[in-house]
Amino acid sequence: MKPLRALAVASEIFPLIKTGGLADVTGALPLALKAEGIETRTLVPGYPDVLDGLGGGVEVLNLPDCYGGPARVLGCSVADLDLFVLDAPHLFARPGNPYVAPDGADWPDNALRFAALARTAAEIGQGAIPTFVPQVVHAHDWQAALTHAFLHYSGRPRPGSIMTVHNLAFQGRFPSELLSEIGLPPQSFSIDGVEYYGGISFLKAGLQFADRITTVSPTYAREIQQGEAGMGLDGLLRARSDVLSGILNGIDTSVWNPATDPHIASPFSVTSLAARAANKAALQRRFGLTPAPDAYLLGVISRLSWQKGLDLLLQNLPLILGEGVQLVLLGSGEVDLQEQFRAAAKSHPDQIGVFIGYDENLAHLIQAGSDALLVPSRFEPCGLTQMCALRYGAVPVVSRVGGLADTVIDANEATIAGNAATGIQFSPVTSEALGGAIRRAKAMFHDKPVWLGMQRNGMTVDVSWHDPARHYADLYRQVARP
Repeated sequence: MKPLRALAVASEIFPLIKTGGLADVTGALPLALKAEGIETRTLVPGYPDVLDGLGGGVEVLNLPDCYGGPARVLGCSVADLDLFVLDAPHLFARPGNPYVAPDGADWPDNALRFAALARTAAEIGQGAIPTFVPQVVHAHDWQAALTHAFLHYSGRPRPGSIMTVHNLAFQGRFPSELLSEIGLPPQSFSIDGVEYYGGISFLKAGLQFADRITTVSPTYAREIQQGEAGMGLDGLLRARSDVLSGILNGIDTSVWNPATDPHIASPFSVTSLAARAANKAALQRRFGLTPAPDAYLLGVISRLSWQKGLDLLLQNLPLILGEGVQLVLLGSGEVDLQEQFRAAAKSHPDQIGVFIGYDENLAHLIQAGSDALLVPSRFEPCGLTQMCALRYGAVPVVSRVGGLADTVIDANEATIAGNAATGIQFSPVTSEALGGAIRRAKAMFHDKPVWLGMQRNGMTVDVSWHDPARHYADLYRQVARP
C-alpha cells in the first residue's frame, strides 16, 4: 500500500529551531508517523538557524512576489525529517527569536510573515509542487492556522485538513485593516470566517475551517470548551465539538533515555535506580547546593510566566527554606520572576540554585538528579517535562489540569496499594494547595518503599510517540482526499 502523503505546517521544528514544546512535537511526530504508513513533509520558515542547519537544499518552488519580496521553497532532509523551507529573506532573515524583535516586542509584520507561511502551505496543498501533492494538510498553532482559510476560500479542490492547538492562549490576533494585505477576500471577515471581536484571528480561522481539530490532551480538549479556559473561543469549540479530540503528545524516548543519556553523570534504568544518586550529587555540585544525599531536591524546568504558576512557587519559598528542601530551577521568561528567583538563589545559595536561560545538558541533569519535578501550571495543554520526569524517576508534583491530569496518576491510598501511583496532583491551583503538595511529596520521599514504587511505576509508563502516532494516523485516513 502506498504511503499517505501529509504536509505539516509549523513555525518551528526540532532540531533546527526551538522556543518550546511545539518544536519537539513537530520534530518527533513525522518520524513516528512513518511507522504508520504516513509520508510527511513539514513546511517551516527559513530563519537563519534553519538555513544554517540545512547544509543546502533544492529549489522546488519559486515565488516571485511573496508578501513584499521574492521567495523560494527549498526541499531537503535533516535528521531523517523531510522538509520544505520557505526561504523569504525579507520576512525571516532576522536574528534571535522567531517571533520577537530584540527589543522584546513582537515583530510588527508577524501577520504578513505567517500569512506567507500559510499561503505557501495552501499552494503546496493544492499541487504547486507536482512531485509532492499532499492528501492531508496538518497545521500547528496560530502561525500556521491561516492555511485552512486560504484553502477554504481558494474555490479549488483541496486536501483534507487538520488543525492542532498546542496552546489556545496564543491566537494570532491582528487589526482588521490587514485583511486585504494578508490576501483574504472581503467575505472572510465575518463571524463565520476570520473575524474575532472586530479584528482578525489566525487561530480562529484554523478552528473554523479545518475538517478536524485536535489539541494535545483529552482533558485540555474538554477544558477549552468551557468558560475561562476557552479564551473567548469556547463557543466555536463547542459548536465544533463533534470534530474536536484530544491526543496526548509523546516524547522522543531515544533522546530521553536515562540508560543511554550522554548529558547526565551516571546512566541508570528502572532496574538500576541506585545509580541515580550520582546524578543528584552532580546536580547539587552544579548549583553549589549543600551536598546532602538525603535532602529533598525539587526541580523546575519551565518558562517563567503566570501560566506556569511560578509566582505560586515564589510564595512558597519560605516553606521550602523552612522545611530544608532544596530547589533548582532552569528557565526564562517574565523579567520580574527572573529577578525574584535570582535574588532567592543569591540569598540562599545552599538551598536554591537558579539558571536563567535554557541549557539542554542541564535540563537532562535536572531530570536525572531531582527527587521530584514541580509543574504548578494554572493551565497546561499537555506538558512534556512531566513525561520526561516519569521516564527519569523524578516524581512529578503537578497541578490537576490539562495534560498533567492525564499523564500523572495521583498517589493516594488506593493507587499506592494498587501499585499504580506515579506522582502527586494538587487542586485548586493556589499557593496553599501547592504548599500542601510540596509537604505531601516530602513526607512520601522519606517513606522509601512508597517513593521507590512511584519511581518504578513512572519509569515503566509508555510516554513514547507510538500511541499518539497511531491516533493521528487514524485521523489522517479519515480526512484524506485523493
